[in-house]
Parts: sequence; structure tokens; C-alpha cells
Amino acid sequence: MKKYAILAFLVLFVSAAFAQEAKPQAPVIKADGPVITLEKNTHDFGDIYQGDVVEHTFKFTNTGNQPLLITNIQTSCGCTTPQWPRDPIMPGGKGELKVGFNSAGKMGKQTKVLPIISNSVTESSITFTTNVLDKKPQ
Repeated sequence: MKKYAILAFLVLFVSAAFAQEAKPQAPVIKADGPVITLEKNTHDFGDIYQGDVVEHTFKFTNTGNQPLLITNIQTSCGCTTPQWPRDPIMPGGKGELKVGFNSAGKMGKQTKVLPIISNSVTESSITFTTNVLDKKPQ
């Protein structure tokens, strides 16, 4: 009887050990082509006043093995003005995406998602948020 108790304990112990989940590992991207890798893809401007114009620069690197060409950054309204390099970014090269936001006529929390249109093998976008307060007190 003692043998069966020990055997049952060992089976239970081994089963519990194998039931542990492995920690997920970050996927390794081995792409053949250009890859846009942003240092940071979000920014929070915090509270701003109606009529303020703010700007932020998103930095990126081409971590692929071919030249990266950005053709557009899509916006949802005229209040957002993106600027991007027009020349190809060589593998290992760095670049900047500048995004301006004009809060005239806006009120409350604003979140803008801007897809980056490029020849990158991965899809990318940048996002910013802000809270537009009523006009500055005079």
C-alpha cells in the first residue's frame, strides 16, 4: 500500500511540474526587407488649451536589410500635420517623424492614430493623446 501512495505522489508531483506554462518570449522578426522600428509609438501631450499648437518627434530606425521608404502618414483631420523623411532610410539608418496638432475648435480628450504608409514588411502607426481645455484665462 505504501508503494502505491508513493507512486501516486510522484505522478501528482511530475504532473504539476509539467503543467507549468512557459513564459512567452518576444517574437524574433527575421524579415527580408525594410523594417520600421519606432523608439516609442505613443505620446501624451497632457492638458493643453483650445487654440494651442503642439508638436512631437517620433524617432525610428530601419532595422531591416533593405532601404525604407515612407510614402505617407495618414491623418483623420486637418488639425494634425505630419512630416517625414522623403529620402530612403538605409538599413541601420535613423529618421524622425514630426507630428503637429492644432487644438483650435477641439474640446475634451483627443486621441489620434496615424498609420505610417511605407514599404516596411511590418505595419506601424503612431498615436498621440491630449486633453483640450477651454480657452486660456486672460
